[in-house]
Amino acid sequence: MIASRHLRPRRRKAALGLSVAALAPAALAGGTNTLSLGAELPDAGLSAMRALGALLLVLSLFLGGVWLYRNSLRAGWRKTGLPKLAVLETRALGNRHALYVVGYEQQRLLIGGSPAGLSLLSQLPAAPAPAETAPAPAPQPASFAQCLGQLWFRDRPGAKTEGAGS
Repeated sequence: MIASRHLRPRRRKAALGLSVAALAPAALAGGTNTLSLGAELPDAGLSAMRALGALLLVLSLFLGGVWLYRNSLRAGWRKTGLPKLAVLETRALGNRHALYVVGYEQQRLLIGGSPAGLSLLSQLPAAPAPAETAPAPAPQPASFAQCLGQLWFRDRPGAKTEGAGS
C-alpha cells in the first residue's frame, strides 16, 4: 500500500506532461491554422435526406429482427413434434393438496402435491399407443345451387325443401 501511494503523484505528473506536450503545438498555431476546402459543402436538403434514409434503414432492420424473433416461435423453426412431458389430469383434494397424472412419452405417473412438496405416489400402466387410423373422409361440399336453394326455401313458410319426400 505504501508503494502505491508514492506512484500516484508520479503518474499524475506524467499524464499532465503528456497532455501539455500534445496540446502545445495546437495552442501556439492558433491564428495560423486555416483550412481551405477544395469543394463546396453539400446541399443541406441532400444531407438531411441521406440521414433520414439511414435512420429508416436502421429502424427497419431493428423492427425486422424483432418480427423474426417473435414469429420464429410460430414458424416452426424450433424442434417439432409432440411434447414429451404433459400434465394429463389434475384433481384438487382440498386446502393446497392435489393429485396430478403426468405423462412422459408412454409412461404415466401419479404425483401428489402438498405444501411440503411433490411426491411420486405410483406408476400407472403405460398409456395405450395411439392408433394409426386414417382420418374420416371430408364430406363433399354442397354446390352453390344447393346452398342457394336451402337458403331460399328455408325462409319461406310452408315451402318444402329439396330433401323432403312429400
